[in-house]
Amino acid sequence: MRESPSPLERAAARNLVKSYLRVKPEENVIVESWTHTLSMASAMVDEVRRVGGRAVLAYENDDAWWRAVARRQTRLLGRLTEPEWAALRAADVYVMFWGPGDSARVEKVPEKNLDEAAGWFDRWYRIARSTGLRGGRMAMGFVTDSRARRWGVRKEAWMNGLLGACLVDPKEMAESGRRLARALHGTAKVRIVHPNGTDLEVALSGAPPRVYDGTPHPKDRAYGPYDMLTSLPGGRLVVALDARTAEGTIVSTGPSYDLTWYPWQTYSGGRFEFSGGKLTAFSFEQGGAEFAQRYARAQPGKDRTGYLVLGLNPRAKNLPHSEDIERGGVQLTVGANAYAGGHNPSDFTGWVSLAGSEVRVDGTSVVREGRIL
Repeated sequence: MRESPSPLERAAARNLVKSYLRVKPEENVIVESWTHTLSMASAMVDEVRRVGGRAVLAYENDDAWWRAVARRQTRLLGRLTEPEWAALRAADVYVMFWGPGDSARVEKVPEKNLDEAAGWFDRWYRIARSTGLRGGRMAMGFVTDSRARRWGVRKEAWMNGLLGACLVDPKEMAESGRRLARALHGTAKVRIVHPNGTDLEVALSGAPPRVYDGTPHPKDRAYGPYDMLTSLPGGRLVVALDARTAEGTIVSTGPSYDLTWYPWQTYSGGRFEFSGGKLTAFSFEQGGAEFAQRYARAQPGKDRTGYLVLGLNPRAKNLPHSEDIERGGVQLTVGANAYAGGHNPSDFTGWVSLAGSEVRVDGTSVVREGRIL
């Protein structure tokens, strides 16, 4: 366990505190950390104090958490203490890191017990919405030894990539997002093409696009009920699609990851084929059987397009579970899209991602080979 932040962690924390979270003097800031994220959490606390904010570090020890799980006390873990609720009500900013660090062990915990351990969720967000809390969910918490081994990536390179993506000026991504949002409005037709065989036409639902430049959106009705906490690093545009329109094929250029928390299933070599607005065929080089099982159990709407994501972050590149923020990258989902302002009621979400494609809106190119035009 390393508690002393690296220079890159300090630089990322400084930019996040000043440019993304915009912490002001005298504001109350809670930084919630697990054992494996202490170094970056320490950097965040330091940078909050540097700008005159008042910081408290809320530390969940991994070993103590697992001992409670072994005693079958997951329901107790889901009940926060009264001092924690009071602190939440008094906080202006909240920074949370994902955990615990032994992600392979978490995947073996029954889903029922994980739900019990997250029993605080609904009440927590009700309070956060009522107070105007703003903050961030730190993707650096996803970087664990077991996950890096499972996904076949270098842990240090993954972490450094996420930290580097936090150094971008959010104003740059906001401007790129606004340009795309102006094009992606109404019920325009969107065509996605790529030399790998991708040629797909979909249509927008008419819902306004949402630009996620890494800054939080408390009490903003144009965003979702959980967007008072932003994902860090950030940088993507999300727009709901018309579930009745889809013709053609989209083929992934990289892996994608299951939306559900656990298990962290990986899908690669993905291919979706659409006809008459419906998903008529899908295949994966890896993870196909698992995808098919989830798809078979899903509710109606699973075979319709959900939403389209375009990446805005110029420093994000080949980041596991963050492929949706890579500038110019495309992610297309099927299934539920209420999150993006759509009306698809399915309980299923699946997607494929590709980089280096061209995106045309009513015949006009807006993205080409990683560039936002």
